[in-house]
Amino acid sequence: MAKLKRILVAISVLVVLACVPISECAKKPMTVARKEDIPFIKCQVCEKLAAQLHQQVKKKQAEITPKKISEYQIIEISENVCNLKKAEADWILQIDIVEQGDKLELVEQGSEGQCNSECKTIERACQEVLGYSDTDVAEYLYKSKPDIDSLVNYLCKDLTKACSTKPPRVPKNRTPGEIFVAKSAKEAEMEKIMKSMEGMPGAPGMKMYSRDELMNQNFGGEDADDEDDDDEDTQIPSKLGKVLREKESSKSDLKQRITNGILKTKETLKKHANQVSNWLRKTWRGLKKPASKKSTKANKAEL
Repeated sequence: MAKLKRILVAISVLVVLACVPISECAKKPMTVARKEDIPFIKCQVCEKLAAQLHQQVKKKQAEITPKKISEYQIIEISENVCNLKKAEADWILQIDIVEQGDKLELVEQGSEGQCNSECKTIERACQEVLGYSDTDVAEYLYKSKPDIDSLVNYLCKDLTKACSTKPPRVPKNRTPGEIFVAKSAKEAEMEKIMKSMEGMPGAPGMKMYSRDELMNQNFGGEDADDEDDDDEDTQIPSKLGKVLREKESSKSDLKQRITNGILKTKETLKKHANQVSNWLRKTWRGLKKPASKKSTKANKAEL
Protein backbone atom coordinates (compact mmCIF):
# COMPACT_ATOMS: atom_id res chain seq x y z
CA MET A 1 0.00 0.00 0.00
CA ALA A 2 2.91 2.36 0.68
CA LYS A 3 4.18 1.94 -2.91
CA LEU A 4 0.69 2.59 -4.26
CA LYS A 5 0.45 5.76 -2.20
CA ARG A 6 3.76 7.04 -3.61
CA ILE A 7 2.60 6.35 -7.15
CA LEU A 8 -0.64 8.27 -6.57
CA VAL A 9 1.32 11.22 -5.13
CA ALA A 10 3.56 11.21 -8.21
CA ILE A 11 0.52 11.26 -10.51
CA SER A 12 -0.95 14.15 -8.52
CA VAL A 13 2.26 16.15 -8.90
CA LEU A 14 2.25 15.59 -12.66
CA VAL A 15 -1.37 16.72 -12.92
CA VAL A 16 -0.58 19.92 -11.02
CA LEU A 17 2.45 20.60 -13.20
CA ALA A 18 0.28 20.23 -16.28
CA CYS A 19 -0.76 23.84 -15.69
CA VAL A 20 2.73 24.98 -16.73
CA PRO A 21 2.70 26.67 -20.18
CA ILE A 22 3.44 24.44 -23.15
CA SER A 23 6.61 26.36 -24.01
CA GLU A 24 8.02 25.57 -20.56
CA CYS A 25 7.46 21.81 -20.42
CA ALA A 26 7.28 20.60 -24.01
CA LYS A 27 9.60 17.74 -24.83
CA LYS A 28 12.97 18.98 -26.07
CA PRO A 29 14.86 17.60 -29.07
CA MET A 30 17.74 15.25 -28.32
CA THR A 31 21.15 16.89 -28.27
CA VAL A 32 24.61 15.34 -28.29
CA ALA A 33 28.01 16.39 -26.99
CA ARG A 34 30.51 18.08 -29.29
CA LYS A 35 33.46 15.79 -28.65
CA GLU A 36 35.78 17.97 -30.72
CA ASP A 37 35.42 20.75 -28.10
CA ILE A 38 36.52 18.62 -25.14
CA PRO A 39 40.30 19.18 -25.50
CA PHE A 40 39.73 22.97 -25.31
CA ILE A 41 37.80 22.84 -22.01
CA LYS A 42 39.09 19.69 -20.28
CA CYS A 43 41.37 21.47 -17.80
CA GLN A 44 38.71 24.06 -16.88
CA VAL A 45 36.14 21.33 -16.39
CA CYS A 46 38.54 19.47 -14.09
CA GLU A 47 39.11 22.59 -11.97
CA LYS A 48 35.37 23.21 -11.61
CA LEU A 49 34.82 19.52 -10.90
CA ALA A 50 37.35 19.64 -8.06
CA ALA A 51 35.66 22.72 -6.63
CA GLN A 52 32.27 20.99 -6.80
CA LEU A 53 33.54 17.84 -5.09
CA HIS A 54 35.06 19.92 -2.28
CA GLN A 55 31.91 22.01 -1.90
CA GLN A 56 29.44 19.11 -2.00
CA VAL A 57 31.41 17.01 0.49
CA LYS A 58 31.55 20.02 2.82
CA LYS A 59 27.79 20.58 2.40
CA LYS A 60 27.01 16.92 3.08
CA GLN A 61 29.14 17.02 6.23
CA ALA A 62 27.21 20.07 7.46
CA GLU A 63 23.89 18.28 6.84
CA ILE A 64 24.76 15.21 8.91
CA THR A 65 26.68 16.91 11.76
CA PRO A 66 27.54 15.76 14.42
CA LYS A 67 28.00 12.50 12.51
CA LYS A 68 31.15 12.17 10.42
CA ILE A 69 30.74 11.80 6.67
CA SER A 70 31.59 8.28 5.52
CA GLU A 71 33.82 7.29 2.63
CA TYR A 72 30.79 5.63 1.00
CA GLN A 73 28.89 8.94 1.02
CA ILE A 74 31.84 10.70 -0.63
CA ILE A 75 32.07 7.94 -3.26
CA GLU A 76 28.37 8.42 -3.99
CA ILE A 77 28.95 12.14 -4.62
CA SER A 78 31.93 11.47 -6.88
CA GLU A 79 29.95 8.88 -8.87
CA ASN A 80 27.05 11.29 -9.50
CA VAL A 81 28.82 14.62 -9.95
CA CYS A 82 29.26 14.11 -13.73
CA ASN A 83 25.83 12.58 -14.40
CA LEU A 84 23.18 15.09 -15.47
CA LYS A 85 20.44 12.70 -14.34
CA LYS A 86 21.61 13.27 -10.75
CA ALA A 87 21.21 16.39 -8.61
CA GLU A 88 24.97 16.41 -7.87
CA ALA A 89 25.58 17.42 -11.51
CA ASP A 90 23.25 20.45 -11.53
CA TRP A 91 26.33 22.70 -11.50
CA ILE A 92 26.89 21.80 -15.17
CA LEU A 93 23.57 23.43 -16.11
CA GLN A 94 24.85 26.85 -14.93
CA ILE A 95 27.88 26.97 -17.25
CA ASP A 96 28.08 28.52 -20.70
CA ILE A 97 30.90 27.85 -23.18
CA VAL A 98 32.02 31.21 -24.56
CA GLU A 99 34.53 31.87 -27.36
CA GLN A 100 37.38 34.17 -26.33
CA GLY A 101 39.63 34.59 -29.35
CA ASP A 102 41.36 31.25 -29.90
CA LYS A 103 40.16 29.86 -26.57
CA LEU A 104 36.96 28.53 -25.07
CA GLU A 105 36.03 29.80 -21.62
CA LEU A 106 33.61 28.26 -19.15
CA VAL A 107 31.50 31.10 -17.76
CA GLU A 108 29.18 30.56 -14.80
CA GLN A 109 25.79 32.19 -15.35
CA GLY A 110 24.37 32.01 -11.82
CA SER A 111 21.24 30.17 -12.93
CA GLU A 112 20.39 26.95 -14.73
CA GLY A 113 20.06 27.02 -18.51
CA GLN A 114 18.53 24.77 -21.13
CA CYS A 115 20.64 21.65 -21.57
CA ASN A 116 21.69 21.53 -25.21
CA SER A 117 24.93 20.45 -26.87
CA GLU A 118 27.18 22.62 -24.64
CA CYS A 119 25.68 21.11 -21.50
CA LYS A 120 26.23 17.60 -22.89
CA THR A 121 29.79 18.50 -23.91
CA ILE A 122 30.68 19.61 -20.37
CA GLU A 123 29.12 16.45 -18.97
CA ARG A 124 31.15 14.31 -21.38
CA ALA A 125 34.37 16.18 -20.55
CA CYS A 126 33.67 15.72 -16.83
CA GLN A 127 33.19 11.98 -17.32
CA GLU A 128 36.41 11.70 -19.33
CA VAL A 129 38.34 13.57 -16.65
CA LEU A 130 37.06 11.53 -13.73
CA GLY A 131 36.87 8.19 -15.56
CA TYR A 132 37.61 5.33 -13.18
CA SER A 133 39.28 7.66 -10.66
CA ASP A 134 36.12 8.46 -8.72
CA THR A 135 36.97 6.08 -5.87
CA ASP A 136 40.58 7.33 -5.76
CA VAL A 137 39.57 10.96 -5.39
CA ALA A 138 36.89 9.97 -2.87
CA GLU A 139 39.51 8.17 -0.78
CA TYR A 140 41.79 11.23 -0.99
CA LEU A 141 38.95 13.51 0.16
CA TYR A 142 38.05 11.19 3.02
CA LYS A 143 41.57 10.59 4.36
CA SER A 144 43.42 13.84 3.57
CA LYS A 145 40.58 16.40 3.86
CA PRO A 146 42.39 18.73 1.42
CA ASP A 147 41.64 22.37 0.64
CA ILE A 148 40.45 23.28 -2.87
CA ASP A 149 43.90 24.11 -4.26
CA SER A 150 45.37 20.81 -3.05
CA LEU A 151 42.40 18.91 -4.49
CA VAL A 152 42.79 20.65 -7.88
CA ASN A 153 46.48 19.73 -8.02
CA TYR A 154 45.79 16.12 -7.03
CA LEU A 155 42.86 15.58 -9.41
CA CYS A 156 43.93 17.65 -12.42
CA LYS A 157 47.70 17.21 -12.41
CA ASP A 158 48.63 14.09 -10.45
CA LEU A 159 45.67 11.73 -10.87
CA THR A 160 44.20 12.55 -14.30
CA LYS A 161 46.78 14.82 -16.03
CA ALA A 162 43.86 16.94 -17.33
CA CYS A 163 45.84 20.14 -16.74
CA SER A 164 49.34 18.78 -17.36
CA THR A 165 49.48 20.48 -20.79
CA LYS A 166 48.03 23.67 -22.23
CA PRO A 167 44.83 23.31 -24.25
CA PRO A 168 45.18 23.61 -28.04
CA ARG A 169 44.02 26.69 -29.92
CA VAL A 170 40.48 26.77 -31.19
CA PRO A 171 40.34 26.66 -35.00
CA LYS A 172 38.91 29.74 -36.70
CA ASN A 173 36.34 27.76 -38.63
CA ARG A 174 34.77 26.30 -35.47
CA THR A 175 30.98 26.49 -35.53
CA PRO A 176 29.82 28.61 -32.56
CA GLY A 177 27.75 26.95 -29.85
CA GLU A 178 24.20 27.85 -28.96
CA ILE A 179 23.30 30.88 -26.86
CA PHE A 180 22.76 30.28 -23.15
CA VAL A 181 19.02 30.30 -22.41
CA ALA A 182 18.05 30.39 -18.74
CA LYS A 183 15.25 28.16 -17.50
CA SER A 184 12.18 29.58 -15.85
CA ALA A 185 11.79 28.97 -12.13
CA LYS A 186 8.83 26.64 -12.79
CA GLU A 187 10.73 24.57 -15.31
CA ALA A 188 13.78 24.26 -13.05
CA GLU A 189 11.56 23.16 -10.16
CA MET A 190 9.75 20.67 -12.39
CA GLU A 191 13.02 19.03 -13.45
CA LYS A 192 14.16 18.79 -9.82
CA ILE A 193 10.91 17.00 -8.95
CA MET A 194 11.34 14.62 -11.88
CA LYS A 195 14.91 13.81 -10.78
CA SER A 196 13.78 13.15 -7.22
CA MET A 197 11.03 10.82 -8.51
CA GLU A 198 13.34 8.91 -10.87
CA GLY A 199 14.31 6.24 -8.34
CA MET A 200 10.83 5.95 -6.86
CA PRO A 201 9.48 2.37 -6.89
CA GLY A 202 6.66 1.98 -9.37
CA ALA A 203 7.60 5.09 -11.37
CA PRO A 204 10.63 4.20 -13.56
CA GLY A 205 11.58 6.09 -16.73
CA MET A 206 9.30 9.05 -16.11
CA LYS A 207 9.32 11.74 -18.81
CA MET A 208 8.03 15.28 -19.19
CA TYR A 209 5.08 15.99 -21.48
CA SER A 210 3.45 19.18 -22.66
CA ARG A 211 0.15 20.36 -21.23
CA ASP A 212 -1.67 19.43 -24.45
CA GLU A 213 -0.29 15.89 -24.28
CA LEU A 214 -1.38 15.56 -20.68
CA MET A 215 -4.85 17.00 -21.36
CA ASN A 216 -5.33 14.88 -24.49
CA GLN A 217 -3.78 11.84 -22.81
CA ASN A 218 -1.63 11.36 -25.91
CA PHE A 219 1.12 9.36 -24.18
CA GLY A 220 1.55 6.83 -26.97
CA GLY A 221 2.81 9.25 -29.63
CA GLU A 222 1.25 10.96 -32.63
CA ASP A 223 -0.47 7.81 -33.87
CA ALA A 224 -2.19 7.07 -30.58
CA ASP A 225 -5.98 6.83 -30.77
CA ASP A 226 -7.97 9.10 -28.44
CA GLU A 227 -10.63 6.44 -28.14
CA ASP A 228 -8.06 3.90 -27.00
CA ASP A 229 -6.81 6.36 -24.41
CA ASP A 230 -10.32 6.80 -23.01
CA ASP A 231 -10.69 3.04 -22.75
CA GLU A 232 -7.32 2.86 -21.03
CA ASP A 233 -8.41 5.43 -18.44
CA THR A 234 -11.56 3.49 -17.58
CA GLN A 235 -9.48 0.34 -17.21
CA ILE A 236 -6.91 1.80 -14.83
CA PRO A 237 -8.84 1.07 -11.60
CA SER A 238 -9.73 -2.47 -12.70
CA LYS A 239 -6.18 -3.17 -13.86
CA LEU A 240 -4.80 -1.82 -10.60
CA GLY A 241 -7.18 -4.02 -8.64
CA LYS A 242 -6.21 -7.00 -10.77
CA VAL A 243 -2.52 -6.40 -10.12
CA LEU A 244 -3.12 -6.13 -6.38
CA ARG A 245 -5.27 -9.28 -6.37
CA GLU A 246 -2.63 -11.20 -8.32
CA LYS A 247 0.01 -9.99 -5.89
CA GLU A 248 -2.02 -11.16 -2.90
CA SER A 249 -2.79 -14.44 -4.68
CA SER A 250 0.91 -15.04 -5.34
CA LYS A 251 1.64 -14.44 -1.66
CA SER A 252 -1.05 -16.94 -0.66
CA ASP A 253 0.30 -19.50 -3.15
CA LEU A 254 3.79 -19.06 -1.76
CA LYS A 255 2.57 -19.57 1.80
CA GLN A 256 0.64 -22.67 0.74
CA ARG A 257 3.69 -24.11 -1.06
CA ILE A 258 5.86 -23.52 2.00
CA THR A 259 3.25 -25.10 4.29
CA ASN A 260 2.87 -28.13 2.00
CA GLY A 261 6.63 -28.49 1.82
CA ILE A 262 6.93 -28.47 5.62
CA LEU A 263 4.15 -31.06 5.99
CA LYS A 264 5.69 -33.26 3.31
CA THR A 265 9.10 -33.06 4.95
CA LYS A 266 7.54 -33.87 8.32
CA GLU A 267 5.83 -36.97 6.92
CA THR A 268 9.05 -38.10 5.22
CA LEU A 269 11.06 -37.71 8.43
CA LYS A 270 8.38 -39.56 10.37
CA LYS A 271 8.47 -42.40 7.83
CA HIS A 272 12.25 -42.66 8.06
CA ALA A 273 12.09 -42.57 11.86
CA ASN A 274 9.60 -45.46 11.88
CA GLN A 275 11.79 -47.45 9.51
CA VAL A 276 14.84 -46.93 11.71
CA SER A 277 12.83 -47.80 14.81
CA ASN A 278 11.57 -51.06 13.23
CA TRP A 279 15.05 -51.98 12.11
CA LEU A 280 16.43 -51.42 15.62
CA ARG A 281 13.68 -53.56 17.17
CA LYS A 282 14.31 -56.41 14.73
CA THR A 283 18.04 -56.19 15.28
CA TRP A 284 17.61 -56.22 19.05
CA ARG A 285 15.31 -59.24 18.90
CA GLY A 286 17.82 -61.06 16.70
CA LEU A 287 20.58 -60.39 19.21
CA LYS A 288 18.51 -61.54 22.17
CA LYS A 289 17.36 -64.89 20.69
CA PRO A 290 20.84 -66.55 20.34
CA ALA A 291 21.74 -65.43 23.80
CA SER A 292 18.68 -67.15 25.28
CA LYS A 293 19.41 -70.46 23.47
CA LYS A 294 22.99 -70.54 24.72
CA SER A 295 21.92 -69.93 28.27
CA THR A 296 19.36 -72.79 28.05
CA LYS A 297 22.02 -75.26 26.81
CA ALA A 298 24.37 -74.18 29.52
CA ASN A 299 21.73 -74.82 32.18
CA LYS A 300 21.07 -78.32 30.83
CA ALA A 301 24.77 -79.12 30.85
CA GLU A 302 25.03 -78.15 34.52
CA LEU A 303 22.16 -80.42 35.36
